[in-house]
Amino acid sequence: MTHVKICGFQTAEAAIAAVDAGADAIGLVFVPSARRRLNMTKASTLLAEIREHYGGAHPEIVGLFADQPVEDVKEHIEKLGLDSVQLCGAEDVGYAKKLGVQVYKVIGIDPSIPISAQMPRIMVLQHRHQLAGHKIVIDTKVAGEYGGTGQTFDWAIAAELARGLDFSLAGGLTPDNVGDAVAHVKPWGVDTSSGVESNGEKDLDKITAFVEAIRAVDRAPKTGLLNSLSISRITGVPLASRVSGFVGKLTALRIPGLNFLNRKGK
Repeated sequence: MTHVKICGFQTAEAAIAAVDAGADAIGLVFVPSARRRLNMTKASTLLAEIREHYGGAHPEIVGLFADQPVEDVKEHIEKLGLDSVQLCGAEDVGYAKKLGVQVYKVIGIDPSIPISAQMPRIMVLQHRHQLAGHKIVIDTKVAGEYGGTGQTFDWAIAAELARGLDFSLAGGLTPDNVGDAVAHVKPWGVDTSSGVESNGEKDLDKITAFVEAIRAVDRAPKTGLLNSLSISRITGVPLASRVSGFVGKLTALRIPGLNFLNRKGK
């Protein structure tokens, strides 16, 4: 089953609705500049309501941070009892190791920069963090933002990456497109925030529709190998053969540990 994480909750009601609909994890934003940011007091109240509602079987609680002092993040983990953190900035493996909980690391793809200039960085970062046991989130990179922009990137690139790497797909996912994304990219998980909002607030109907679209694909018979023609119809571009070229070049460099790029299937 595809892992579903929905972020940016402001109320316990919306978070509970997401979990009841089938979401696996809920994300609370603690990035100081973010519109959906919660302070410690509000987050504590929200989490108390969620934990009381579910008892000991509460969903995974993920705190979102970006380039914040390690001690600040650790304080949130300890005081709020966070299960995981999502690092949305330029945090490295050494930073993440100090936190003591499961880490989701966001790696951005900038639609304004040719993929040829980004792929070596993306592949090396993914490998480093996966070796450290971190979960990867591939999201659209927008200058000055830390996710939640509602902007997509070329899914053909994501589909090619998913042939050898496990990650959560983010960036502009909505109830209308997430089914296609899961069917053709085949990511380990998906992540959304603004995609299930109306007028800047979580929309309970959109949350339910989002999860239902994913589970419908999960239940559907598998069709075998990725259909590159379908990807082309969705994204408007050919399957990212240029990505394969970079994977081959990186493999040829014989960088220690990069034999994971030769994986076939998942």
